[in-house]
This record gives sequence, structure tokens and C-alpha cells, in this order.
Amino acid sequence: MQGRTLVIWMCLGQVGNLLPHVVVPAVMVGHLIPLWDLSNAQAGFMASIYAAGYMAAVPVLSSLTDRLDARRILFFGSLASAGATMAFALFADGLISACVIWCLAGVGFAGAYMPGLKALTDRLDQQDASRSVTLYTSSFSIGVGLSFLISQLLADSLGWRWAFALTALGPILMLVSAIRMKPVNPPPSNGKLLNFRPVLRNRPAMGYILGYGAHCFELYGMRTWIVAFWTFVAARHGGSALLDPMMISFLISLLAMPASILGNELSIRFGRHRAITAIQLLSAAVALSIGALAGGSAVLLLGLVLVYAITVPADSGALTSGMAASAEPQFRGVTMAMHSTVGFGLSALAGWLVGLALDAAGGMNAQTGWLAAFTVLAAGVLCGPFALWWSRRAGQSAR
Repeated sequence: MQGRTLVIWMCLGQVGNLLPHVVVPAVMVGHLIPLWDLSNAQAGFMASIYAAGYMAAVPVLSSLTDRLDARRILFFGSLASAGATMAFALFADGLISACVIWCLAGVGFAGAYMPGLKALTDRLDQQDASRSVTLYTSSFSIGVGLSFLISQLLADSLGWRWAFALTALGPILMLVSAIRMKPVNPPPSNGKLLNFRPVLRNRPAMGYILGYGAHCFELYGMRTWIVAFWTFVAARHGGSALLDPMMISFLISLLAMPASILGNELSIRFGRHRAITAIQLLSAAVALSIGALAGGSAVLLLGLVLVYAITVPADSGALTSGMAASAEPQFRGVTMAMHSTVGFGLSALAGWLVGLALDAAGGMNAQTGWLAAFTVLAAGVLCGPFALWWSRRAGQSAR
């Protein structure tokens, strides 16, 4: 495969790999929290452990792509992700077993997402990279949207174990994509496997990496708790909140792909730093508005949530393509490893910290709880513009 065919197959494989991605957040409110008698902090920790497993494994697995054909790592990572998701369906019976298995699922995905991006960019011309990378990263949102929708439908009709068992079949698409790729051997690398010093010295790349961390904190915090939030909104309005939580989570994820593409196009036209900074400042303002008006009109909240569904992912493609463009070619794999480690490390904190904020401020059924939750998300994403400002100032000082 090459050119458009390669990009299309990689995007399809990405969607398949993501079908298991948010099954835990999607089903925990209606199924796992009451079944296992979990607190909000415990539930947030369980959902976030996936990102923790990813963060632990991605430095090694992504760095290996500087030495091995990334399609090999992509194949086995996708296979491991499917196996762990199936294991959750078969063996999870409480908080501890669920956390162990879901952490392993995150380890599997660490061998799939960034190695998949490396496998793609290794087979593309430089002029095709920006938009192709954005298509690949924005297809993430379609996979997450389908994961929310399919897992909730399966859990409600067949039971939560079937939600895990059937979504575990999705990564087969990426296995097919990896098999169909033409082998590509990376250029020789003389550096140590986990030597991040060249990345840390690359201030332009680090600006995008830290900005991506702020983006991921907000994104995963929102995705972990959006079903619970709209359940609260629907309950306050007697079940007549225009859309149910399942459709809200699906629409939010679906809007992410055009939002990411639009954000990247804006960055091409107006400059990446300027566009990303504007998007993240706007996103923080929308998050604070949702929290402040959490007890208000369902119509107004729906409008704000849909705007938030655009602002949260709009910076994703620009941040990732900016990182890839700023990376030194011989250190691209380890740069992607740092990108994912920072992003998913902060993702792992997000769900848990939002859960703590909810518990501290009155719980899922209190307006004050949701004000605290969205304030945490806003504070996280506001770190992004500061990171970009730091990298730009550091670059000017170096000159």
C-alpha cells in the first residue's frame, strides 16, 4: 500500500483499534460503579489506568521504531490490545482485577497508536505528511465515538461483558493494515534506546509536546466523565434533556474529527502557535461556562457542550503535526515516544483528579461538583499556551 490507499487503511485500522478505547468510561456509570460499589475517585482511577499503562510502555515501544520497522510493533500492539479487552470481558470481577487488565490494554495500545503514526510517516513524502497525520489523528475521534456508542448499546442490550468482548474484535482491522504494508527499515540509529536528551534539547518540539499534554488532560478528563455529566443534566430535567448520555458521548466524539482537521487548517493559515493558543484559551472559557451553568437550562448546556466538543480536539492535529515537523529525522521515534508519554501521563491524571474534585465538592449529583470538575479541566488546558510561549521564548533566547 502507498499514498491515499495507505492513509485510508491506516485510518480504518485506527478506528478498529479504538473500538475498545473508552468502554470503561462508557459503561461505568450504569454498570460498573453500582455493581462494584465504587466511589467517583475509584471509578476515575479505573478509567485512567488505561492511560497509565500506555504511558509506562510507550517510551520503549515508540523508541523501538527508530530501530525496527514500526509495522511489526503495530501488529503485536494491536493484537495485545484485543487480547486484554477480551480478558476484561472474561475475568474482571472488581476494582483490582479491572485495573490490572485495563492497564494491560493500555500497554497494548501503546504499541499501536504512535507506532502506527511512525509506520505511516515512514511511508509518506514530506509534503503529504501534515494533512495525512491530521487525518490519522482525527480518525481517533471516530473510533472513540463508535466506542462510546457501540459499547453502551451492547452493555444495555446484552450486558457489560459483551461490550468488552465484541469491541475486542475491532483491532483486527489494524492487523490487516499492518500485514498489507510494504516493509520499510529505519535508518541506522547510534543513540541509546531511551535517550530523551536530544528531544529535551529540541525546544520547538517540546513546546508542542507539553501543549499536547495539556490537550490530553482536558480531552481524557472530559471523555471519562461526559456520560456521568449528561446523566446529571438529564436527571435534573426529568429525563427530558433533549439527548440521552449515549448520544451526547457519540456526538462529542464524532465532532472531533472535523474539529481537528479545521484546527490544523487554521494553523497552516495563521501559524501553529497562534492557532493552538487561541483554541486552548477558548476551550478553557467554555469549560468554565459549562461548570458555572451546570444546574441551568438543558438547551444552553447542550449548545455549550457541542461547542466544547469542537474546541477540545481542535488543537490535536496541529500539535501532533507540529511535533512531527519539529522532530529531528533520526530521533523521530523517540520524539513521538516523548509526545505520547507526556500526553497519556497527563491523561492518566485527568480522570482521577476530576473524580477527586467531584467527591470533594458534593458528588455527581451536585452542581458544585460539576463546577469543580470543569474548573480542573480548564486549569489543565490553560497550561498549553504557557508551554508554547516558553518554547518560543527559549528559541529566541538561543538565537
